Amino acid sequence: MPRRQLVFQTGHYYHIYNRGNNRQLIFFERDNYIHFLRQIKKYLIENNTADIIAYCLMPNHYHLLIYLKNNNFSQVMQAFTLSYTKAINKRYQKVGSLFQGPFQAIHVHQDEYLLHLTQYIHLNPVKANLVEKPEDWEFSSYPEYLELRQGTIPQWNKLRSQFQSVENYRYFVENSPDNPSIQHLTFDE
Repeated sequence: MPRRQLVFQTGHYYHIYNRGNNRQLIFFERDNYIHFLRQIKKYLIENNTADIIAYCLMPNHYHLLIYLKNNNFSQVMQAFTLSYTKAINKRYQKVGSLFQGPFQAIHVHQDEYLLHLTQYIHLNPVKANLVEKPEDWEFSSYPEYLELRQGTIPQWNKLRSQFQSVENYRYFVENSPDNPSIQHLTFDE
């Protein structure tokens, strides 16, 4: 397996994403999404590996925007992915890889890109025609951003000051044109 070219550095933001092997589902029912989120808390948050800034879990892929807090991120993600895959394989009597290779990562080094990335992540379910409004997708951090739900995963305080209000963030997400620098991330359903 080729080595990852990206070097993870603490104190930086990264967009982490992956999809199902052969574009297949990675979530088969509501409990799978919930288990995935619990595993994120266990592997990434509780051991102080990363803050999750934004997330969206889609039927066949996921997006995480993280702020890295320690240097063992790749090992933690490998353990997290293996744990989730084993749980799914056991539950559904499957074997083999659930994900299409190792997770993908993009270093987010510009504030404007960071803000537009949250928009992209939160609009994913709308663009996939799963919901009409982004706040209607249960498996996204968008409801926390809008203060419609009290979640413990997203830590978006660092971005909140950029918008000054929930309404301003909603307007940004739902009315701003797509940022062309993020379009390359689209997964085919």
